Amino acid sequence: MNTINDIINESSNTILSLKINSSEIQKAIDSISSCINAGKKIVLFGNGGSAADSQHIAAEFLGRFLEERKSLPAIALSTDTSTITSLSNDYSYEIIFQRQCESLVESGDVVIGISTSGNSKNVENGLKLSHEKGATTIALLGNNGGKIKDIVDISIIVNSSSTPRIQEAHRTIYHIICELVEKSIIK
Repeated sequence: MNTINDIINESSNTILSLKINSSEIQKAIDSISSCINAGKKIVLFGNGGSAADSQHIAAEFLGRFLEERKSLPAIALSTDTSTITSLSNDYSYEIIFQRQCESLVESGDVVIGISTSGNSKNVENGLKLSHEKGATTIALLGNNGGKIKDIVDISIIVNSSSTPRIQEAHRTIYHIICELVEKSIIK
C-alpha cells in the first residue's frame, strides 16, 4: 500500500513530466484561441471522471478562469442525461458523442476528447466524425495515447498508466489551457 507521501510524489512527478508536452499544449491553446476569435465553439466530452473534466473545462470557458471577460462558447456533451440514455438505448453507448457531434459540430470548431486509456470507443467515434466535419480535434490521453492518438490533430499524452495520476495531470493541462486562452482573448 502506498503511503501518503508516495502518492504525492507520484502525482508530482507525473505533473512535472508534462513539460515534454509543452509544444502540443501550445498548439491546443493556439487552436482554441483561433477558434474563439473566429466566432466558433469548443465541444468537449469524455466518460466518468473525464466527463466531469469536460464539464469543468466548459464551465471555465463559459464563466471565467482568472480574468473578468466575455463568456466563451463551450459545451460538454456529457451533461444531458436524457440524450445520453436515449442514444445508448436506441443505438449503442459507442455512438453517444458521435451522434451529438453530427448535429452540433461545425467546421472551424475545436473538439476536445478526454480518455485516460486512449481507447474509449465513444470518444474515438466522436473525434473521428468531428475531424471529418472540419473541426480541429484535440485529445487529452494517458497510457501512451492508445488508438485515439493517431486520429486527432493534437494529442496531449500523459506518460502514465495510473488513472488517478492521469486525471490529475489532465487537470493541470486544462488549467494551463484555460489560463492562456483567456489571456489571449482579453488582450
